[in-house]
Amino acid sequence: MIGDETQALRDAFEGPVRGRGDDGYDEARRPWQLRVDPYPAVVVEAAGAGDVQTAIRTARDGDMPFAVQATGHGAVPRADGGLLLKTTAMTGVEIDPARRTARVAAGTPWNAVIDAAAPHGLAPLSGSSPTVGVVGYTLGGGAGWLSRAYGYAADSVIRAQVVTADGELVTASASEHPDLFWALRGGGGNFGVVTELEFRLHPVATVYAGMAMFEADRAADAIAVYREWAADEPDESNTSLVAMTVPPVPAFPEAVRGRRVLMLRALYIGDGEAAERTLAPLRQAAGEPLMDAFRAMPYPETATLGPPPVPLASAMRIELFGELSDEVIDIALGANGLVSGVEFHHWGGAPARPDRDAGPTGHRDVPFSVVVGAMAESAADGPRLQAAVDKVGDRLRPHATGGTFLNFLGDSARTRSAYTAGDYRRLTEVKREYDPDNFFNVNLNIPPAD
Repeated sequence: MIGDETQALRDAFEGPVRGRGDDGYDEARRPWQLRVDPYPAVVVEAAGAGDVQTAIRTARDGDMPFAVQATGHGAVPRADGGLLLKTTAMTGVEIDPARRTARVAAGTPWNAVIDAAAPHGLAPLSGSSPTVGVVGYTLGGGAGWLSRAYGYAADSVIRAQVVTADGELVTASASEHPDLFWALRGGGGNFGVVTELEFRLHPVATVYAGMAMFEADRAADAIAVYREWAADEPDESNTSLVAMTVPPVPAFPEAVRGRRVLMLRALYIGDGEAAERTLAPLRQAAGEPLMDAFRAMPYPETATLGPPPVPLASAMRIELFGELSDEVIDIALGANGLVSGVEFHHWGGAPARPDRDAGPTGHRDVPFSVVVGAMAESAADGPRLQAAVDKVGDRLRPHATGGTFLNFLGDSARTRSAYTAGDYRRLTEVKREYDPDNFFNVNLNIPPAD
């Protein structure tokens, strides 16, 4: 899009419009994920739903690739030569404490919702990073610290305002466009651009949470205990064990930087004594801690438990497991040093007991995942990171279920594997109804049914 067409878009758009060579273009086009380096023909920053409609209609009329992002944490495909719609400026949070709900605009990050809900003793089903955008996270399912107690973030959605592929603004809920409402709650950005989302909040004010690091030499024994202990893990608890080499960053004490460790990460909705009784078998199996940062904290402080918010080049691979066999544990722990870290996580809880009208999020009956991750500060390290992650993931995959989870997926070729066969078939049918031309395809794509 150049010349007259670009000027026409500028005339019609309330927010900024930037083409190649314009001031601010490079900053606007880059997502948080530094491995994705797109060069769209134009970047538009929506000021409201009307701008979103204009962007979609312009891209359709010009036969341009179309991509949308708020924070860019989940950026996977590039929007080269197309129209990149940024919703970053569309922020706003309204809390209804009586109904325990929040209504947010498209570009709102989780920290804004957490801070607005906290004075009312409420919390959203946010993820581990407070800078992640609410909408993209939720449309991908949304597995966070409170998920085992209250379900996925998508399970708490009440209503969505959506601009569809034909540029129409519609409301999706249990009573309006119910098939679209179902698909949005786990189907990603395949069905429209969500401009506003309403969802339930939950009565969580204070939690007991943190991390403890142990010598890595007892990691295999501790993870073997974890796989048995998990069968009785209460819904109030959310845990993972991470084998990692501690990065040399100020977030960690100098004494552990550069060391290979096993890290216990956990959050418990309740008091510290109950939490420590629950975690005791894991602590005993891991040995004396090198550092121990567990404490009671207001829910907003759980933001400190997540990864650093600075832009990074990262690669990630998730595999789901019916059980954590000794061989799986050995393969994963053998990767410590090749990749940044390997996380063993127990799922279950509320997501495994969904309501009958729940959306198509994930493989809810699978108890374990192993996430292999690598990260660096330079985009030039991207190929090396991906090769390392794939080497470990390929060894794990023969032992896995073959399924995955959309929020953690970096390979668009595996999108189908994020769903059960029945849910995927239904998603393609909803896609055929709302986006028969697959206009929304620069994403983890679900094509329309034939």
